[in-house]
Amino acid sequence: MKTDLAERIRTLSADQWEATVAYRRHLHRYPELSFQEHQTVRYVAERLTEMGIPFQAGVGGTGLLGWIEGRDPGSSVVALRADMDALPIQERNEVPYRSEHAGVMHACGHDAHTASLLGAARILHQLRDEFSGTVKLIFQPGEEKFPGGATLMIADGVLQNPTPKSVLGQHVHPPLVSGKVGFRSGAYMAAADELYFTVIGRGGHAAYPHLVIDPVLMAAKLVINLQRVVSRFARPDQPAVLSIGRVIADGATNVIPDRVHVAGTFRSFDAELRERSHEEIRRIARGTAEMFGGQIEVDIKVGYPPLVNHPALTARTRALACAYLGDDHVVDLDISLGAEDFAYYSQVSDACFYRLGTGNPDRGITAPIHTPTFDIDENALDTGQGLMAWLALGELEHKR
Repeated sequence: MKTDLAERIRTLSADQWEATVAYRRHLHRYPELSFQEHQTVRYVAERLTEMGIPFQAGVGGTGLLGWIEGRDPGSSVVALRADMDALPIQERNEVPYRSEHAGVMHACGHDAHTASLLGAARILHQLRDEFSGTVKLIFQPGEEKFPGGATLMIADGVLQNPTPKSVLGQHVHPPLVSGKVGFRSGAYMAAADELYFTVIGRGGHAAYPHLVIDPVLMAAKLVINLQRVVSRFARPDQPAVLSIGRVIADGATNVIPDRVHVAGTFRSFDAELRERSHEEIRRIARGTAEMFGGQIEVDIKVGYPPLVNHPALTARTRALACAYLGDDHVVDLDISLGAEDFAYYSQVSDACFYRLGTGNPDRGITAPIHTPTFDIDENALDTGQGLMAWLALGELEHKR
């Protein structure tokens, strides 16, 4: 691509950076949980209307699809995706744009994703007479909650009429400093399954444990026994993790309850290991229950598949990022046991999911995602919107 186009995009991005910051701050102040993004999508629709960009609302429920047509719109099609939902976390940041919705926070940067895509759309719309093809804008709900908004938008035809040859998405990454981006080809993020256990015993007075079947002790043993799924069942060269994040034993200091509820996650990359591990989890639960004379009900909700970045597309986008940002601002990423419903796009289209650096240690912006003090260096929005526009135009030019 022409170097003068890169410079034009940099200039347009810098000129509208403050507007994009305002988008992000508004979204951050008014976060909405998965599949409840009614105000959010209304705000996106208002901004696209101001820009003169056509769109269709109600795609996948609370999702929205916009499009920007250049010359010869059917010659090439690329899709850009941003997720819009927030998390059930109470924000602890003392900033002017702090969440005004109690117990709800953009702690995973989806406000930055949506703002960046709005900014990229604005740039692309201004350049529409200078490129050929169509850019589809996917504003997606419900990434944080099964079954994932991507499945609903795909079912609603977001990748049809016209069909994009590739889908690009970006995600904030606080360990990477603002101004840098990261890529990984091939398998990048894990499949994620939710584990739910109901541990059933016979409760009673805590002073007479010989008269009860203690589900609390049974649950504690279950949590320990489950660790062998990764440490002794999976091969050492197979990345996997099993973590328990919720244990509810609704008794008291002198009351042993009848039931304990345990919930967690299992993550892996290998399909065979995934299936066999589900069987092993159930076997461990049965054995633990038999040991105590109780019961353990197991519910495994099969979640997102592994996210696989298309090798050739990733190589192209990485090279384009180097041309736009400079080689020293582009890094290679390790695999991640995190999960993303962007994986569903990668199952039906060439796809590339990359990371946008948002950290700034000098300013104390280092908190991880999914924490109540997460924030971003907003200078990253300049990188995010400009690079998205640049990558979209580069991919439109690519001939298969």
